[in-house]
Amino acid sequence: MPTRSARTAWNGTLQEGSGQVELSSSKIGTYEVSFPKRTADEAGGTTSPEELIAAAHSSCFAMALSSEIGKAGGTPQSLEVSADVTLGQKDGGPAITGITLTVRGEVDGLDAAGFEKAAQAAKVGCPVSKALTGTEITLDASLDS
Repeated sequence: MPTRSARTAWNGTLQEGSGQVELSSSKIGTYEVSFPKRTADEAGGTTSPEELIAAAHSSCFAMALSSEIGKAGGTPQSLEVSADVTLGQKDGGPAITGITLTVRGEVDGLDAAGFEKAAQAAKVGCPVSKALTGTEITLDASLDS
């Protein structure tokens, strides 16, 4: 299995410094990071570890759910997945305090209960969920009418 890489170049102190995250494996971009913007309500043109985790989790979950739907005898037509990663305080410092996965799907061959069962299995089985064990992950899954 492959290894994927990213690299961060950081200059300055935590509060006054900033950095650039480079997606090294794919070479698709370099993105600004800053601790004050990380902890602010508005990102102001920067990304954060939490946003990158949200991207990783939503894409991993979508792939896992597609697989689980197939195992259950269904065929996914479309899956819209979002992940909301919350940065809060724990033990006196910043911590990821929760993740909410939301999925809406158009699926042939599964009813709502079958879709929910597949989504729960994907939540538990996706490699990113496994890596985030210890963080509360909630799921809101439903079929589009």
